[in-house]
Amino acid sequence: MDYLKIGQYLSELRKFYKITQDELANHLSVSRQAVSRWETGTSVPSIEILLKLSELYGVTINEILEADITNIKYQKDIVFPGKSDKKKNVFVIGCGRWGSFIAWYLDRIGHSVTLYGRSSSANMKQFLETRRNDYLSLPESIQLTTSYDKIAEADVIVISVGSQVLYQIADEIKQRQLRNKTIVLCMKGIEIETGRRLTQVMNDAIDHSNKVAVWLGPGHVQEFYRGIPNCMVIDSKDELVKDELVKSFSSDLIRFYYGTDLIGSEIGGAAKNVIGIAAGILDGMDMSSLKGALMARGTREIGRLIAAMGGDENSAYGLCHLGDYEATLFSKHSQNRMFGECFAQNKEYGKLAEGYYTVKALRNLGKNYGVELPICEAVYLVLYEDVPIKEAFGKLFQRSLKNEF
Repeated sequence: MDYLKIGQYLSELRKFYKITQDELANHLSVSRQAVSRWETGTSVPSIEILLKLSELYGVTINEILEADITNIKYQKDIVFPGKSDKKKNVFVIGCGRWGSFIAWYLDRIGHSVTLYGRSSSANMKQFLETRRNDYLSLPESIQLTTSYDKIAEADVIVISVGSQVLYQIADEIKQRQLRNKTIVLCMKGIEIETGRRLTQVMNDAIDHSNKVAVWLGPGHVQEFYRGIPNCMVIDSKDELVKDELVKSFSSDLIRFYYGTDLIGSEIGGAAKNVIGIAAGILDGMDMSSLKGALMARGTREIGRLIAAMGGDENSAYGLCHLGDYEATLFSKHSQNRMFGECFAQNKEYGKLAEGYYTVKALRNLGKNYGVELPICEAVYLVLYEDVPIKEAFGKLFQRSLKNEF
């Protein structure tokens, strides 16, 4: 093992990503002198440190040990949480559970935030009166408004509304002739009538100078508000916008990853709500032990659709879909799971469950792209065709036998 060559490789990686020895030492919880010893070849990092370096730099341990400097071809800077201090003016549209959390979170990490809600919105009325809802309390630093007057001043416009009404927001933004804005969609769904992904809905309406991104992944407002961290994804067709958002929005509470497949991110994020409804139905039918199989086959099913639509089927195994399963298929906070459970038990559920609308759009996409979606089909049949749950889900066990992969 050539310590000197490994040290040179580690030094070049650190310099490439513009990280100081002090920053790296702090991130790894070691002394700066330890980092210096590695880079001069005096010693080599322990296996635990090598694992951390592997994750940080996006290389394998073998690549570190081989120390081939010519393989350093990465394009993105590494940014430690909290390192980017560029303050942004953010206008958040949507004062429901998730929109209010986004406003709270972005204010918490130092951005200037305005939260918009319709004057007729019960959520907004409550915020204007008490600055509270059932989930959190908004600090005085967040401006509340029922007008779009200040939207033109925003660097970033974050939207968190029901997916089937996004076209209305897109039209309102279009009417204001906004240019050179970054628009971040923080919702998960597919437009039923057209099958368009939500970035397509927005891009079809607004001026081409505006850039659109999505913010997806697991986590519940109640847990974030208690300080429980999680990992999420930001994706966009525009690499510079993606890079800027990841740097500006990352913190000790949310670790953002760069999305690498916009089609997969959007379809995976929307589809996990349908799998969540299926999980709730299983819970309501006292068949929760099937949820493991539901997770495995649901991911496989959605991966096939993503691939058929031109995306990377591996995206279904990432944070946008499989990574969001715990929060959606098991948590007491999951509205889609609760909707499915209440449906199975013939109980009313009065909150928004996006999966109810998404399953109809997914079914149409499956037919259009020639992809079988047996789990989505079963959910659709019980929700829209009044097929008994045992009959619809029982058909899944009557399908022809085949290889798992």
